[in-house]
Amino acid sequence: MPLTRSTLAAAALFLIAAHSALSASQARSGIPNKEAAPSWPITEQTTELPKFKFGDGKSLPSLRLHYTTLGKLHRDASGHTDNAILLLHGTGGDSHSLLNRAFADVLFGPGAPLDINRYFLILPDDIGHGTSSKPSDGLHMRFPAYDYDDMVRSQKQMLDTMKIDHLRLILGTSMGCMQTFVWGETYPGFSDALAPFACLPVPIAGRNRMMRYMAIQAIKNDPAWMGGDYNSEPTESLRTLLGLLLVMGSSPLQMQKQAPTREAAERFVDQYMARANTLDANDAIYYLDASRNYDPSPHLEKVTVPLLWVNSADDYINPPELHIADKMVGRMPKARFVLDPISDATHGHRTHTQANVWKDDLARLMRDSEPPK
Repeated sequence: MPLTRSTLAAAALFLIAAHSALSASQARSGIPNKEAAPSWPITEQTTELPKFKFGDGKSLPSLRLHYTTLGKLHRDASGHTDNAILLLHGTGGDSHSLLNRAFADVLFGPGAPLDINRYFLILPDDIGHGTSSKPSDGLHMRFPAYDYDDMVRSQKQMLDTMKIDHLRLILGTSMGCMQTFVWGETYPGFSDALAPFACLPVPIAGRNRMMRYMAIQAIKNDPAWMGGDYNSEPTESLRTLLGLLLVMGSSPLQMQKQAPTREAAERFVDQYMARANTLDANDAIYYLDASRNYDPSPHLEKVTVPLLWVNSADDYINPPELHIADKMVGRMPKARFVLDPISDATHGHRTHTQANVWKDDLARLMRDSEPPK
């Protein structure tokens, strides 16, 4: 079953905003729903990257990348771009994921840190996501085994086709957070500043990889999967995947408030699990496994531009008790790490799209990284 915009919405939800997706307000950090339809003046575009070669040695005759933009691109007196900002979505999201109200309405308006009257915002559908090239287009498990390096390289080539030779900022959430670290060391100085939110710059291991591996194996061990060439989705294994992701991506405080009784909690789960009928299993395998060789830790010293790194204390995926950030932040000379304490405003892993929590820190980064006139 092809992963359309509507089915991607469900995928984005269970990975980025699972614990609030079925609340009364339907607040979302994935593609906005009817209650949170994008009100911003967006432009949708697609580029084709010919003969794109992946890190696994495979290639596609043409890699399709879709992206959304807001604002107007500006060039300085020398013709270099000076106001372009790259916004990178999380696992299972797409170019609309950061148009949700908790993010866009706080950051994109007049005088806000990412004011679209001042900046040109670029939001791509990553490889395997949205309407960009992905396994469910037809290749299934024969699609090249993309990783974060491939994603970042494709983003750079996309910018090249747009004749963008410099970025004012790269801001990434979750998967996009990890890609921001990859950007910083692969293309040092290409962006004036970096803002990775909700991740760690070390290999995906421990409980994080265990969760991903269990979800992937649940699908692959399902007889209905048929090596990826199934006639109908392996729904039961997708329910297992959803359950793992619900626990990993949720906030105990927020979920207790949303489901304060046994009946409410069970009703939440029943409604949430119904989303298994809207997912594509092969696409899910690929985007969960894209992090398998992620490891920017050996080269963090290459990241010399101002960097704002924000995690939340209730993030079950990137728990602060590992003390990884404390050890890593000092290796980047202009990096600042902020650990937001648990509060009514934090939402576990999904705090990365709750802009009211960290918007002042982002505004400070934009001021501190402002290039000289």
